[in-house]
Amino acid sequence: MAIRGASKHLTAGQRIRRNALSITNPDGATRPLPTRVAAMGVKTLDVWRDFVNRRWNAEARFLNLERMLDDEELQKHNLLPPGAPGSSPREAAVIFKLASHLKPEVQTISLANNNIGSGQMLSTLSHYLPHLANLSLQNNNLRTWRDVDYISGRKGKLEHLRELVLIGNPVRELEFQNGRGDKYKSEMARRFVSLTLLDQEAIAAISFDAPGTSGPSAPVPKGPTATTFPAEMGPSFITGIEGSIVGNFLMRFFPTFDNQRESLVNVYHPAATFSFSANTAIPIRSRIQGHHTSKDMPNQRKLEWVTWLAGGAGGSRNLGRMGHGVDKMLNSLHVGAEEAMKSMTNLPKTVHDVAGAPEKFCVDAWPVGQGESMNLFISVHGQFIEYPAQGIRSFDRSFILAPASEGSRAKQNGWDVVILSDQLVVRAYSSHEAWTPGPMLVQAVKGEGSTPSASGHTLGPNISPQGIARMNQDLLAVDERQRPFVMQICQATGLTVKYSVDCLQNNGWDKERALANFEQVKGNLPPDAFL
Repeated sequence: MAIRGASKHLTAGQRIRRNALSITNPDGATRPLPTRVAAMGVKTLDVWRDFVNRRWNAEARFLNLERMLDDEELQKHNLLPPGAPGSSPREAAVIFKLASHLKPEVQTISLANNNIGSGQMLSTLSHYLPHLANLSLQNNNLRTWRDVDYISGRKGKLEHLRELVLIGNPVRELEFQNGRGDKYKSEMARRFVSLTLLDQEAIAAISFDAPGTSGPSAPVPKGPTATTFPAEMGPSFITGIEGSIVGNFLMRFFPTFDNQRESLVNVYHPAATFSFSANTAIPIRSRIQGHHTSKDMPNQRKLEWVTWLAGGAGGSRNLGRMGHGVDKMLNSLHVGAEEAMKSMTNLPKTVHDVAGAPEKFCVDAWPVGQGESMNLFISVHGQFIEYPAQGIRSFDRSFILAPASEGSRAKQNGWDVVILSDQLVVRAYSSHEAWTPGPMLVQAVKGEGSTPSASGHTLGPNISPQGIARMNQDLLAVDERQRPFVMQICQATGLTVKYSVDCLQNNGWDKERALANFEQVKGNLPPDAFL
């Protein structure tokens, strides 16, 4: 077998020639890179075979190929492992072919910390190890989806892969930094349909391989069959305080936040706290209604999350996503009026139309005790336009207010109250219909451009009259107790009845899980899966 770096027989007068390249270690020291010429008399293939055997744990069926450039034997024989400057896919092919001869069959490989910058280095992995179940590529330098496609689970490529780790690769990190974490997960699930763990987190799995309607003995899905809550949504709730105090504060605060944000320093208490968090997930109701893809709202596609996730002089304070990052928790909580202003002025420009349609905002307020004093809690739900994209976001904002004392900075600037606490949550847009007084919908969601079916429910915008007729006919074969759930999945996704049943079955008849799972795998479904 001929591979680059193999020993060569030298004639008299010849000598091994090395290039002048070097590599810098983390401690700042430099050492020459190994050349492709190995020492005389050494069989290069035997060196690679010994390397693979040393790294193999047969009991765990685990091949540890981490930090290969630091391996002393490879350095001794001047061999270039994958990821080393000057290496090629041929070295990786040799390693993977040798790994394919290991017994028992390799189940897990870690290629972490090798500075692999091209997916081409991995192009032969699926050929030699087609049944690989777990793969770590943590802390490499894969940058594009094209790099991922060299191993993606298309036909013949790692079709049995259950776990994949890409933490520390630009292709993943840049997506999360730009607020596209959900898109990254969806793209990975579409490429690797067999995955159950992605970046050490479980992902839902759904199979559409053998769809079929359920018979009379099929389990009955748990959950309500009603489409409304027994209690109706009420109007804004303000009690224990004059409504004019709440109204006057909000009607001044939001226009000032939009146009003269820095002047709000006057209304914040010297020890006030301010924080904000970004919730990037699109609510299922909003996704079904198509707000973020609708031609009527083209600016939604222009919105980016990076300014909310990393801006505000400390970034988003979403504690559910911080893990144990204590520094991040501290840096994203702004204490004092000046620190609050420093954060707010670093956030995108907004316009809250509080003087416009009142139904777009919902306000609740009531007194809260603090020691011997009585303060005021205000909760506001609403929407704003973000500039320069001019897209719409939803928000929740909670204030704790206290009366402004005479001579205070707030009082001198015309404020009757002072802000003690301000918490802002920015969300992907969802219609204000959620808090419209009256019956609260929990199942049937009326989306823009939807088509009513004969049963009175609404359908996705792309279902043809023929598709409606087919759906109604196929629903007759479904257990009557399951029929409402199946119909809702058909309406929301455009899937056929058979595929909708399979989607629900594989997600425990949980509608939200089924819809989320559909979003992950819809790119892999065949045309006949849809009405």
